[in-house]
Amino acid sequence: MKSFGEFLQSGDWKGEKHVPVIHAPEKVKAGETFDLRVSIGDEIPHPNTLEHYIAWIKVFCFQEGGKFPVEIAEFKFPAHGEGGNFTEPSGTAKVKLDKTGTIHAVSYCNIHGVWENTQEIVVE
Repeated sequence: MKSFGEFLQSGDWKGEKHVPVIHAPEKVKAGETFDLRVSIGDEIPHPNTLEHYIAWIKVFCFQEGGKFPVEIAEFKFPAHGEGGNFTEPSGTAKVKLDKTGTIHAVSYCNIHGVWENTQEIVVE
């Protein structure tokens, strides 16, 4: 039996329309709120039809010294293709970090599976 990690796909988001793009500062001040946005298809638009769509994006943070990643955001896109393209796969969350950590964004395409991307954020 395969572990879930074996299904995760990745790539350069500039050439692959399924990879989550993490929009966040590289450095933040401890305890200060910042905007964290995750989107799909920044360079190459992803379809949003009944046949082919991004169903969700989940965002986790693994801070230095942590035991496991913590889910910090989830964005769902249920209105794909129903009479038009109602949503684009993108979401924003207000986030505060106390320690340096890595943001992990995971997205699910109904045809092409699960995709991931990461970004480290240094806390000063």
